[in-house]
Amino acid sequence: MILCVAIVGQQNNPLYLQSFAGGDDVLKFHYIVHCSLDVFDEKASILRRTGTNLNDNFLGLLYPAEDYKVYGYMTNTRVKFVLVTSDLELKDLDIKTFFQRFHAAYIDVTSNPFHVPGKRIASPMFRDRVKTIVSSFGQL
Repeated sequence: MILCVAIVGQQNNPLYLQSFAGGDDVLKFHYIVHCSLDVFDEKASILRRTGTNLNDNFLGLLYPAEDYKVYGYMTNTRVKFVLVTSDLELKDLDIKTFFQRFHAAYIDVTSNPFHVPGKRIASPMFRDRVKTIVSSFGQL
């Protein structure tokens, strides 16, 4: 089950966070997303050093915890996408597909001429589209 999705900007500023867990867990998910940022940098530097395929934006599992797993995806412009899930049996291909759809939604919202780059995403249409992507993933 998807618990949270987030987008973090180039300067590690939060651009978007949506929780699907219910309750008042938003602060907890902000903390989880913030903790994952160091792992993003570490994985990206390892990929650069080893010369691994840099065209693949999917970074995979960032870190597991008792109750959840945190997955990461980084665009070419260093915008980071985070997925927090409680499902322990997810396939990488399914998560890649989710991130590709989430990235496409992000591109659509940031292509709006009224969107200011680097500012929080507050579009209700984007929030609904993310909810649709999550529900099509079979989580809601």
